[in-house]
Amino acid sequence: MRNSATGPGPISPDGSPVHFYSVLGITGEPELVAQVTPRGGSVLELGSGVGRVTHPLIENGFEVVAVDESAEMLALVRGARTVRSRIEDLRLDRRFDTVMLASQLANTVAEEDRLRLFEACARHVRPGGAVLIQWMPAEAHDRWRPGMGRSDGDVTITMAAVEEVSPGIYHATMRYTYGRDGEDKVWTQSFSSRRLSDEELGAGLAAAGLRLERFLTEDRTWLVAVPAS
Repeated sequence: MRNSATGPGPISPDGSPVHFYSVLGITGEPELVAQVTPRGGSVLELGSGVGRVTHPLIENGFEVVAVDESAEMLALVRGARTVRSRIEDLRLDRRFDTVMLASQLANTVAEEDRLRLFEACARHVRPGGAVLIQWMPAEAHDRWRPGMGRSDGDVTITMAAVEEVSPGIYHATMRYTYGRDGEDKVWTQSFSSRRLSDEELGAGLAAAGLRLERFLTEDRTWLVAVPAS
């Protein structure tokens, strides 16, 4: 199933509604980056989108290179070098203190594509650097229910539907609402998520030349990997 979305404005190639992500706030990502990156260090943000995380990182003194496949997304990024590219195809002639791969991309692609994502991280992190990855632990899928979600000011995010379509493969649809000045804008975004065990995650990292060092958050959705040698 290819990711898809409906609603006003442009939709990125991975199915993300650009206008919605431009009004969505951050949820602690800059603080996580600061935990693993030296002060004033360099950050390669893979799948940066509209710059939700990019902009506070720059404000905190980090040098950021923002990579995304969507020209519409990158047009909203300010203060960082931007590179339009699929993550899997990225080959920059430099390495970074931290490489960041957010948005549970590791779960939304097939095994061979997940390896290519991890390889892109590995070839751009410096020796002694960190790869910061967001993923969906296997047990987190057990909590998915239609109707679950959260509200933050003018933004509401709700899981409209979820189904395990084959063992370990889930199809979900999110409903996003942004209301201001008495007018609501509504989007949907559908995607697939694959249930990964810790062992499968570790094996994928190892195949790319990385090693799982530790989980960075209590819910285990963020982890730190380092070059294996």
